[in-house]
Amino acid sequence: MSDAGILRTMTPTLIADDAALAALLDRLAPAPWVAVDTEFVRERTYYAQLCLVQIGNADEVACIDALAVDLGPLWRFLRDPARTKVLHSASQDMEIFVEHAGDCPRPLFDTQVAAALLGLGDQISYAALVEARLGISIDKSQSRTDWSKRPLSAAQLSYAADDVRHLAALYPALRAALEAAEREDWLREDCAAITQPERYRPDPAQAWQRLKGLGRLDADAQHAAAALARWREERALASNRPRRWILSDEVLLAIAERRPQSLAELATCANVPARNLDRDGKAWMACMQQAPKGGPPLVDDFRPDPAHRALVKQLGHTVRSRADALGVPPSLLAARASLEMLARFGASAENPALRGWRRPAVGEALLAALDSA
Repeated sequence: MSDAGILRTMTPTLIADDAALAALLDRLAPAPWVAVDTEFVRERTYYAQLCLVQIGNADEVACIDALAVDLGPLWRFLRDPARTKVLHSASQDMEIFVEHAGDCPRPLFDTQVAAALLGLGDQISYAALVEARLGISIDKSQSRTDWSKRPLSAAQLSYAADDVRHLAALYPALRAALEAAEREDWLREDCAAITQPERYRPDPAQAWQRLKGLGRLDADAQHAAAALARWREERALASNRPRRWILSDEVLLAIAERRPQSLAELATCANVPARNLDRDGKAWMACMQQAPKGGPPLVDDFRPDPAHRALVKQLGHTVRSRADALGVPPSLLAARASLEMLARFGASAENPALRGWRRPAVGEALLAALDSA
Protein backbone atom coordinates (compact mmCIF):
# COMPACT_ATOMS: atom_id res chain seq x y z
CA MET A 1 0.00 0.00 0.00
CA SER A 2 1.26 3.53 -0.82
CA ASP A 3 2.02 6.10 1.88
CA ALA A 4 -1.13 7.96 0.86
CA GLY A 5 -3.15 4.79 1.26
CA ILE A 6 -1.69 4.07 4.68
CA LEU A 7 -2.38 7.60 5.86
CA ARG A 8 -5.90 7.46 4.51
CA THR A 9 -6.76 4.51 6.72
CA MET A 10 -4.93 5.81 9.80
CA THR A 11 -7.34 6.36 12.71
CA PRO A 12 -6.92 9.82 14.23
CA THR A 13 -6.22 10.13 17.94
CA LEU A 14 -8.45 12.47 19.95
CA ILE A 15 -6.41 14.47 22.46
CA ALA A 16 -8.74 15.64 25.20
CA ASP A 17 -6.51 16.09 28.27
CA ASP A 18 -3.20 17.74 29.09
CA ALA A 19 -1.30 14.51 29.71
CA ALA A 20 -2.31 13.12 26.32
CA LEU A 21 -1.21 16.35 24.65
CA ALA A 22 2.19 16.20 26.34
CA ALA A 23 2.66 12.60 25.22
CA LEU A 24 1.63 13.48 21.65
CA LEU A 25 4.10 16.34 21.42
CA ASP A 26 6.87 14.09 22.75
CA ARG A 27 6.12 11.60 19.97
CA LEU A 28 6.06 14.31 17.28
CA ALA A 29 9.13 16.18 18.54
CA PRO A 30 11.82 14.20 16.64
CA ALA A 31 10.18 14.83 13.25
CA PRO A 32 11.59 17.73 11.15
CA TRP A 33 8.09 18.79 10.09
CA VAL A 34 4.44 18.57 11.14
CA ALA A 35 1.22 19.15 9.23
CA VAL A 36 -1.26 21.46 10.98
CA ASP A 37 -4.83 22.67 10.50
CA THR A 38 -7.53 24.22 12.66
CA GLU A 39 -11.29 24.11 12.99
CA PHE A 40 -13.14 27.09 14.42
CA VAL A 41 -16.44 28.95 14.46
CA ARG A 42 -16.93 32.71 14.21
CA GLU A 43 -20.41 33.40 12.85
CA ARG A 44 -21.48 35.19 16.03
CA THR A 45 -18.13 36.58 17.23
CA TYR A 46 -15.35 38.93 16.13
CA TYR A 47 -12.63 36.53 17.16
CA ALA A 48 -12.62 32.98 15.90
CA GLN A 49 -13.47 30.42 18.57
CA LEU A 50 -10.80 27.77 18.18
CA CYS A 51 -12.35 24.33 18.61
CA LEU A 52 -9.92 21.78 17.21
CA VAL A 53 -6.28 21.65 16.16
CA GLN A 54 -5.27 18.83 13.85
CA ILE A 55 -1.61 17.88 13.77
CA GLY A 56 0.40 15.01 12.38
CA ASN A 57 3.24 13.67 10.29
CA ALA A 58 3.90 10.59 8.19
CA ASP A 59 3.38 8.33 11.22
CA GLU A 60 0.55 9.79 13.27
CA VAL A 61 -2.47 12.07 13.01
CA ALA A 62 -4.20 13.59 16.03
CA CYS A 63 -7.09 15.96 16.72
CA ILE A 64 -6.55 18.18 19.77
CA ASP A 65 -9.72 19.33 21.52
CA ALA A 66 -9.01 23.03 21.98
CA LEU A 67 -12.00 23.34 24.33
CA ALA A 68 -10.65 20.72 26.72
CA VAL A 69 -6.89 21.15 27.01
CA ASP A 70 -4.31 23.81 27.85
CA LEU A 71 -2.84 24.70 24.47
CA GLY A 72 0.22 26.47 25.87
CA PRO A 73 2.54 23.47 25.25
CA LEU A 74 1.24 23.22 21.68
CA TRP A 75 1.99 26.90 20.96
CA ARG A 76 5.52 26.45 22.31
CA PHE A 77 5.93 23.35 20.15
CA LEU A 78 4.79 25.19 17.02
CA ARG A 79 7.08 28.16 17.70
CA ASP A 80 10.16 25.91 17.53
CA PRO A 81 12.03 27.18 14.43
CA ALA A 82 13.78 23.83 13.97
CA ARG A 83 10.52 22.24 12.82
CA THR A 84 8.74 23.12 9.54
CA LYS A 85 5.00 23.66 9.83
CA VAL A 86 3.01 22.46 6.81
CA LEU A 87 -0.38 24.12 6.22
CA HIS A 88 -2.65 24.83 3.28
CA SER A 89 -3.81 28.43 2.71
CA ALA A 90 -2.43 29.36 6.11
CA SER A 91 -3.62 32.95 6.60
CA GLN A 92 -6.74 32.16 8.64
CA ASP A 93 -4.77 29.74 10.80
CA MET A 94 -2.09 32.40 11.32
CA GLU A 95 -4.74 34.81 12.55
CA ILE A 96 -5.74 32.26 15.17
CA PHE A 97 -2.14 31.58 16.17
CA VAL A 98 -1.46 35.29 16.64
CA GLU A 99 -4.60 35.71 18.73
CA HIS A 100 -3.85 32.75 20.99
CA ALA A 101 -0.06 32.56 20.98
CA GLY A 102 0.97 36.09 20.06
CA ASP A 103 3.01 35.07 17.04
CA CYS A 104 3.05 32.95 13.87
CA PRO A 105 4.73 29.53 13.72
CA ARG A 106 7.81 29.50 11.51
CA PRO A 107 9.14 28.26 9.18
CA LEU A 108 5.99 27.71 7.14
CA PHE A 109 5.48 25.51 4.09
CA ASP A 110 2.14 26.55 2.59
CA THR A 111 1.01 23.89 0.12
CA GLN A 112 -1.27 26.35 -1.69
CA VAL A 113 1.70 28.64 -2.34
CA ALA A 114 3.82 25.66 -3.37
CA ALA A 115 1.15 24.50 -5.80
CA ALA A 116 1.02 27.94 -7.45
CA LEU A 117 4.81 28.03 -7.79
CA LEU A 118 4.63 24.65 -9.51
CA GLY A 119 1.97 25.78 -11.96
CA LEU A 120 -0.88 23.83 -10.35
CA GLY A 121 -3.18 26.84 -10.18
CA ASP A 122 -3.44 30.06 -8.21
CA GLN A 123 -5.18 29.70 -4.85
CA ILE A 124 -6.03 26.07 -5.53
CA SER A 125 -8.31 24.56 -2.89
CA TYR A 126 -7.10 21.81 -0.61
CA ALA A 127 -9.63 19.35 -2.03
CA ALA A 128 -8.59 20.14 -5.61
CA LEU A 129 -4.91 19.74 -4.77
CA VAL A 130 -5.48 16.41 -3.03
CA GLU A 131 -7.53 15.22 -5.99
CA ALA A 132 -4.89 16.35 -8.50
CA ARG A 133 -1.83 15.03 -6.69
CA LEU A 134 -3.11 12.04 -4.73
CA GLY A 135 -6.17 10.99 -6.70
CA ILE A 136 -8.29 11.14 -3.54
CA SER A 137 -11.72 12.74 -3.37
CA ILE A 138 -12.27 14.39 0.00
CA ASP A 139 -15.56 13.76 1.79
CA LYS A 140 -17.26 17.14 2.29
CA SER A 141 -20.24 15.91 4.29
CA GLN A 142 -18.99 17.56 7.49
CA SER A 143 -18.09 20.92 5.93
CA ARG A 144 -20.89 22.74 7.81
CA THR A 145 -20.17 21.13 11.16
CA ASP A 146 -20.50 23.22 14.32
CA TRP A 147 -17.08 22.39 15.74
CA SER A 148 -17.96 23.88 19.13
CA LYS A 149 -20.47 21.14 19.95
CA ARG A 150 -19.43 18.09 21.94
CA PRO A 151 -19.03 15.18 21.71
CA LEU A 152 -17.43 15.02 18.27
CA SER A 153 -18.46 12.03 16.18
CA ALA A 154 -16.10 9.60 14.50
CA ALA A 155 -17.14 11.05 11.14
CA GLN A 156 -16.28 14.57 12.29
CA LEU A 157 -12.88 13.50 13.59
CA SER A 158 -12.10 11.60 10.40
CA TYR A 159 -13.09 14.62 8.29
CA ALA A 160 -10.94 16.96 10.39
CA ALA A 161 -8.00 14.57 10.37
CA ASP A 162 -8.08 14.42 6.57
CA ASP A 163 -6.92 18.04 6.54
CA VAL A 164 -3.53 16.98 7.88
CA ARG A 165 -3.51 13.35 6.84
CA HIS A 166 -3.25 14.30 3.17
CA LEU A 167 -0.90 17.20 3.87
CA ALA A 168 1.54 14.63 5.22
CA ALA A 169 1.42 12.86 1.86
CA LEU A 170 1.54 16.06 -0.23
CA TYR A 171 4.42 17.77 1.51
CA PRO A 172 7.41 15.56 0.56
CA ALA A 173 6.45 15.48 -3.11
CA LEU A 174 5.77 19.22 -3.34
CA ARG A 175 9.01 20.02 -1.57
CA ALA A 176 10.97 17.75 -3.93
CA ALA A 177 9.30 19.33 -6.96
CA LEU A 178 10.18 22.84 -5.75
CA GLU A 179 13.77 21.79 -5.19
CA ALA A 180 13.94 20.34 -8.70
CA ALA A 181 12.55 23.60 -10.11
CA GLU A 182 14.95 25.63 -7.93
CA ARG A 183 12.08 27.59 -6.44
CA GLU A 184 12.53 26.80 -2.73
CA ASP A 185 13.67 30.39 -2.13
CA TRP A 186 10.49 31.68 -3.79
CA LEU A 187 8.41 29.65 -1.39
CA ARG A 188 10.43 30.72 1.64
CA GLU A 189 10.00 34.38 0.71
CA ASP A 190 6.25 34.16 0.20
CA CYS A 191 5.76 32.08 3.35
CA ALA A 192 7.86 34.53 5.37
CA ALA A 193 5.42 37.26 4.30
CA ILE A 194 2.47 35.12 5.42
CA THR A 195 4.00 34.65 8.87
CA GLN A 196 4.35 38.35 9.74
CA PRO A 197 2.17 38.71 12.86
CA GLU A 198 1.42 42.38 12.17
CA ARG A 199 -0.80 41.25 9.29
CA TYR A 200 -3.22 39.63 11.73
CA ARG A 201 -3.36 42.07 14.64
CA PRO A 202 -6.48 44.26 14.52
CA ASP A 203 -5.74 47.95 13.98
CA PRO A 204 -8.88 50.09 14.37
CA ALA A 205 -7.08 53.08 12.84
CA GLN A 206 -6.77 51.18 9.56
CA ALA A 207 -10.26 49.65 9.60
CA TRP A 208 -11.39 52.02 6.83
CA GLN A 209 -9.28 50.05 4.36
CA ARG A 210 -11.88 47.28 4.51
CA LEU A 211 -14.64 49.54 3.22
CA LYS A 212 -15.68 49.04 -0.40
CA GLY A 213 -16.81 52.07 -2.35
CA LEU A 214 -14.97 54.65 -0.29
CA GLY A 215 -13.58 56.29 -3.43
CA ARG A 216 -17.00 57.50 -4.52
CA LEU A 217 -17.28 59.76 -1.46
CA ASP A 218 -15.80 63.23 -1.19
CA ALA A 219 -12.75 63.77 1.04
CA ASP A 220 -14.66 64.88 4.16
CA ALA A 221 -17.09 61.99 3.82
CA GLN A 222 -14.19 59.56 3.50
CA HIS A 223 -12.70 60.80 6.76
CA ALA A 224 -16.11 60.59 8.43
CA ALA A 225 -16.40 56.98 7.21
CA ALA A 226 -12.90 56.23 8.54
CA ALA A 227 -13.86 57.60 11.94
CA LEU A 228 -17.01 55.47 11.99
CA ALA A 229 -15.05 52.40 10.87
CA ARG A 230 -12.58 52.93 13.70
CA TRP A 231 -15.39 53.26 16.23
CA ARG A 232 -17.05 50.12 14.86
CA GLU A 233 -13.79 48.13 15.03
CA GLU A 234 -13.16 49.18 18.61
CA ARG A 235 -16.73 48.27 19.59
CA ALA A 236 -16.51 44.90 17.79
CA LEU A 237 -13.23 44.10 19.53
CA ALA A 238 -14.56 45.08 22.96
CA SER A 239 -17.81 43.14 22.59
CA ASN A 240 -16.41 40.24 20.51
CA ARG A 241 -19.20 40.66 17.98
CA PRO A 242 -19.03 40.71 14.17
CA ARG A 243 -18.57 44.14 12.61
CA ARG A 244 -21.78 43.82 10.64
CA TRP A 245 -23.73 43.35 13.89
CA ILE A 246 -22.41 46.65 15.16
CA LEU A 247 -22.94 48.66 11.97
CA SER A 248 -23.20 47.43 8.38
CA ASP A 249 -20.95 48.83 5.67
CA GLU A 250 -23.98 50.04 3.73
CA VAL A 251 -25.34 52.09 6.62
CA LEU A 252 -21.88 53.32 7.64
CA LEU A 253 -21.17 54.71 4.17
CA ALA A 254 -24.63 56.24 3.87
CA ILE A 255 -24.20 58.05 7.19
CA ALA A 256 -20.72 59.28 6.24
CA GLU A 257 -21.94 60.51 2.85
CA ARG A 258 -24.77 62.52 4.40
CA ARG A 259 -22.86 63.66 7.50
CA PRO A 260 -26.11 64.48 9.33
CA GLN A 261 -26.09 67.35 11.80
CA SER A 262 -28.73 66.00 14.17
CA LEU A 263 -30.10 62.71 15.44
CA ALA A 264 -33.33 63.40 13.58
CA GLU A 265 -31.43 63.78 10.32
CA LEU A 266 -29.34 60.72 11.17
CA ALA A 267 -32.51 58.66 11.46
CA THR A 268 -33.28 59.28 7.78
CA CYS A 269 -29.99 57.76 6.55
CA ALA A 270 -30.24 54.41 4.75
CA ASN A 271 -32.61 52.56 7.02
CA VAL A 272 -30.66 53.01 10.25
CA PRO A 273 -32.22 50.51 12.70
CA ALA A 274 -33.98 52.31 15.55
CA ARG A 275 -32.24 50.21 18.20
CA ASN A 276 -28.83 51.15 16.79
CA LEU A 277 -29.81 54.80 16.57
CA ASP A 278 -30.95 54.89 20.21
CA ARG A 279 -27.87 53.06 21.44
CA ASP A 280 -25.12 54.49 19.25
CA GLY A 281 -26.42 57.56 17.41
CA LYS A 282 -24.69 60.07 19.68
CA ALA A 283 -21.39 58.19 19.36
CA TRP A 284 -21.66 58.25 15.58
CA MET A 285 -22.33 61.98 15.58
CA ALA A 286 -19.32 62.57 17.82
CA CYS A 287 -17.10 60.47 15.54
CA MET A 288 -18.05 62.51 12.50
CA GLN A 289 -17.64 65.81 14.30
CA GLN A 290 -14.10 64.84 15.33
CA ALA A 291 -13.10 63.58 11.87
CA PRO A 292 -10.59 65.73 9.92
CA LYS A 293 -12.10 68.22 7.49
CA GLY A 294 -10.67 69.98 4.48
CA GLY A 295 -7.84 67.50 4.01
CA PRO A 296 -6.90 65.23 1.11
CA PRO A 297 -9.02 62.13 0.44
CA LEU A 298 -7.99 58.74 1.79
CA VAL A 299 -8.81 57.14 -1.58
CA ASP A 300 -8.93 59.00 -4.85
CA ASP A 301 -11.69 58.39 -7.35
CA PHE A 302 -9.30 57.63 -10.20
CA ARG A 303 -10.95 57.32 -13.59
CA PRO A 304 -8.60 55.72 -16.12
CA ASP A 305 -8.36 57.27 -19.56
CA PRO A 306 -7.81 55.22 -22.75
CA ALA A 307 -4.02 55.65 -22.55
CA HIS A 308 -3.95 54.25 -19.02
CA ARG A 309 -6.13 51.30 -19.97
CA ALA A 310 -3.93 50.57 -22.97
CA LEU A 311 -0.80 50.62 -20.80
CA VAL A 312 -2.34 48.28 -18.23
CA LYS A 313 -3.29 45.92 -21.06
CA GLN A 314 0.26 46.01 -22.40
CA LEU A 315 1.67 45.28 -18.94
CA GLY A 316 -0.77 42.39 -18.65
CA HIS A 317 0.62 40.91 -21.87
CA THR A 318 4.11 41.13 -20.37
CA VAL A 319 2.98 39.31 -17.23
CA ARG A 320 1.24 36.57 -19.19
CA SER A 321 4.32 36.08 -21.37
CA ARG A 322 6.57 35.70 -18.33
CA ALA A 323 4.02 33.45 -16.62
CA ASP A 324 3.86 31.16 -19.66
CA ALA A 325 7.65 30.95 -19.74
CA LEU A 326 7.82 30.08 -16.04
CA GLY A 327 4.76 27.82 -16.04
CA VAL A 328 2.98 29.69 -13.24
CA PRO A 329 -0.34 31.59 -12.97
CA PRO A 330 -0.03 35.23 -14.10
CA SER A 331 -1.68 36.48 -10.89
CA LEU A 332 1.13 34.87 -8.89
CA LEU A 333 3.63 37.17 -10.59
CA ALA A 334 1.64 40.41 -10.53
CA ALA A 335 -1.92 41.12 -9.49
CA ARG A 336 -4.08 43.53 -11.47
CA ALA A 337 -3.63 46.10 -8.70
CA SER A 338 0.15 45.98 -9.19
CA LEU A 339 -0.25 46.73 -12.90
CA GLU A 340 -2.61 49.61 -12.17
CA MET A 341 -0.05 51.06 -9.75
CA LEU A 342 2.75 50.70 -12.29
CA ALA A 343 0.70 52.41 -15.00
CA ARG A 344 -0.12 55.33 -12.70
CA PHE A 345 3.05 55.77 -10.67
CA GLY A 346 5.80 53.81 -12.42
CA ALA A 347 8.55 52.42 -10.20
CA SER A 348 8.21 55.20 -7.63
CA ALA A 349 5.44 53.51 -5.64
CA GLU A 350 5.86 50.46 -3.43
CA ASN A 351 4.87 47.54 -5.62
CA PRO A 352 4.92 43.78 -4.88
CA ALA A 353 5.85 43.00 -8.49
CA LEU A 354 9.14 44.85 -8.03
CA ARG A 355 10.21 43.12 -4.81
CA GLY A 356 12.02 39.92 -3.96
CA TRP A 357 11.99 37.03 -6.41
CA ARG A 358 9.29 38.70 -8.48
CA ARG A 359 11.58 41.50 -9.59
CA PRO A 360 13.86 39.30 -11.74
CA ALA A 361 10.96 37.00 -12.63
CA VAL A 362 8.66 39.73 -13.96
CA GLY A 363 9.46 43.15 -12.49
CA GLU A 364 12.37 43.97 -14.78
CA ALA A 365 10.30 43.03 -17.81
CA LEU A 366 7.50 45.27 -16.60
CA LEU A 367 9.86 48.21 -16.13
CA ALA A 368 11.23 47.65 -19.63
CA ALA A 369 7.68 47.66 -20.99
CA LEU A 370 7.03 50.94 -19.18
CA ASP A 371 10.17 52.50 -20.66
CA SER A 372 9.17 51.49 -24.15
CA ALA A 373 5.55 52.60 -23.84
